[in-house]
Amino acid sequence: MSETSATFGFKDVDPKEKAGLVRGVFDSVASKYDVMNDLMSAGVHRLWKDAVAARLNPQPGETILDIAGGTGDMAHRYAKMARAAQERRGGDDATVHVIDYNAEMIAAGIARGYPPEVCWAVGDAQRLPLPDACADAYSITFGIRNVTDVQAALFEARRVLKPGGRFICLEFSRPTSSAVRSAYDLWSFKAIPQIGEWVAKDRESYQYLVESIRRFPDQRTFADMIRKAGFKTVGFSNFTGGVAAMHTGRAL
Repeated sequence: MSETSATFGFKDVDPKEKAGLVRGVFDSVASKYDVMNDLMSAGVHRLWKDAVAARLNPQPGETILDIAGGTGDMAHRYAKMARAAQERRGGDDATVHVIDYNAEMIAAGIARGYPPEVCWAVGDAQRLPLPDACADAYSITFGIRNVTDVQAALFEARRVLKPGGRFICLEFSRPTSSAVRSAYDLWSFKAIPQIGEWVAKDRESYQYLVESIRRFPDQRTFADMIRKAGFKTVGFSNFTGGVAAMHTGRAL
């Protein structure tokens, strides 16, 4: 990707076009998104997400941003954990803001039902409809690779976090061994688009999703981008041999 282009799968496109192209992908897959996540990962994505929620450690009274939150998978976890902490030691209700660029994904999340702590909005990760230093925690799960300008989204994450605020990002990444990489490539390029065709009736969207993972920066490069945005104590943990990685930082 250059200053005059953005990635869309293995293609380079005009940055002005990417948001619309990505919106089209998620308009198409929204109704089958949760089912497809289970099929594509054999349910392992749930374990990854549980680990992310445990690391974020939502607390009573906090304002938590679930950016590119889609159908609210993470928001449900955050609300449940904050409520459990509230029941143990009191405090105010937490607020979990699900903000996603795609209205179809938001609609699918609302339709499945949601806890009272959760509220929903359509918004762009690069230009969040929020004031400076308003949030205790910022989470983005399998969404940042779909943003047109990833660095701009990271700067925006830093802007909306309070001093000491927690940043956490779960994203597909680079397997750390050749054996895992070979098996992952075979599954990704052969099985996932085919499953998308059978279940979601949309092979092309899942072909894009697989390709977009390969174009995303590796763990160390992405960690450097997080530091560039102004975060401190930046680190990452690999899941399933680097198939996915959890990146963390603090707004200090």
